[in-house]
Amino acid sequence: MSALAAVLFDMDGTLVDTEVLWWRTTEEIADGLGHRLTDTDAPEVVGRAVEDTAAHLVRAAGGGDPDEVAAALTDSFFRRVEAGAPMRPGAQRLLTMLEADGVPFALVSASPRVVVDSVVGGSLAHVPFAFTLSADDTARTKPHPEPYRSAAERLGLLPEACVAVEDSPDGAASAEAAGCGVLVVPSMLPVPGSPLRTFASSLEEVTPALLRRCLAAAPA
Repeated sequence: MSALAAVLFDMDGTLVDTEVLWWRTTEEIADGLGHRLTDTDAPEVVGRAVEDTAAHLVRAAGGGDPDEVAAALTDSFFRRVEAGAPMRPGAQRLLTMLEADGVPFALVSASPRVVVDSVVGGSLAHVPFAFTLSADDTARTKPHPEPYRSAAERLGLLPEACVAVEDSPDGAASAEAAGCGVLVVPSMLPVPGSPLRTFASSLEEVTPALLRRCLAAAPA
């Protein structure tokens, strides 16, 4: 079985239950633009960077300033997260097992730094992350592979020695393109299958042994 050098966790919808908060935020901003958010918008909203979501809402509404919409999304989401973002089922158990096994882990998020810091200072304040990486810390965010490549580099590791834990199509695509082993635990959106992806229905069924098996599916 391959050695597990590190685990790279997505944040929203993976470790913390914030995807519903993000959807409500987007509904609020979309309403203000005169656009009613529906399930057809979900692929352009869930798991996407703020700027991508803002651009989609402007296109769908037929007007608006993308920068102003992005700022409104960030501010509204931040206020909701500050009110509390509970951990996903099984998240604490898995983090505790990894810590006991001496496996380092980091946070790799497509959320802005202000949101990441709010969650890490709140719901995840007790979690000993090696570091946290936000959308503001790389030139390109998910689905581009740069966030996971950058995270592995900061750990002094090759991506192939790391497993990324994701819940969204864009996040899984980012981790897979970077060369990481990929464990997908879907939340709001279905994630396409791939020979390079391992799936679990909940973090409650994930163990370090399962994460090690994810490395066997990663590209050589």
